[in-house]
Amino acid sequence: MTTTRIVITPPRRLNVPRWREVWEAREIFYRFGVRDIVLRYRQTAIGVAWVVLQPLVTAAIFAIVFGRVAGLPTGGVPYFLFAFAGTAAWTVFSGVLTRAAPSLVANQALVSKVFFPRVVVPLSVMLSVLLDFVVSLVLFAVLLAVNGVNPGWAVLALPLWTLCALALGSGLGLAASAIMVKYRDVQYVLPWLVQVLMYATPVAYSLDAVPAGLTWWFEANPLTWLMECFRWSLLGTAPPPAWQVAGLLGASAVAIVGGLLVFQRREREFADLI
Repeated sequence: MTTTRIVITPPRRLNVPRWREVWEAREIFYRFGVRDIVLRYRQTAIGVAWVVLQPLVTAAIFAIVFGRVAGLPTGGVPYFLFAFAGTAAWTVFSGVLTRAAPSLVANQALVSKVFFPRVVVPLSVMLSVLLDFVVSLVLFAVLLAVNGVNPGWAVLALPLWTLCALALGSGLGLAASAIMVKYRDVQYVLPWLVQVLMYATPVAYSLDAVPAGLTWWFEANPLTWLMECFRWSLLGTAPPPAWQVAGLLGASAVAIVGGLLVFQRREREFADLI
């Protein structure tokens, strides 16, 4: 019988995850993700139908409030589709962020007693978020066919924008999960910040509806670039400027690297504080 010896060494100068250890823990990543999916829909009356109902109801409310009541422009796209596309993009970002943040505290027994790369815990929530997103895309494809909207070849870039949304949400989620181990205030502040950020981002309205004096904020907001890229791929709207695409890719890289550095910097304290 062969045995495997694991040597735990102090962090290196550049405190980033040891990717070989993370890769060897891929089964743990998968199990955490599957468990998250099962727990979310176990003992619910309508089960996974919530995945369909949530974006539908949210898009419908946005369409009524911003489309019918406020009469905001959408560039000729049916408002319900316009709001649905923005909601789908936002759900990927906010879903990873809000589910990753409390993941360490929710699994404190494992974190404090079992050795494994802790980074897989907050990252594993991506599986459930992606499942919700894929179901939403199937529904969205049906809505596009019903309304006769063809996004064209731009839809091929959708996986890239999805990766950017995951990177932005995961980067912030990693940092938030590490900070929440010591400061539980994060669990109260984060949902409020996400809600404020949603209304400060053109999720349910277009940039054309933003007053001229406030366009500087939206043009400097990476989430605005994400919304514009998603709508281009899902609805075939005007393509985003090259600087927005480059800015989105850069912001995604900075977010995930920054989140990993914050997480790894605080990881040694987890067992003592959690």
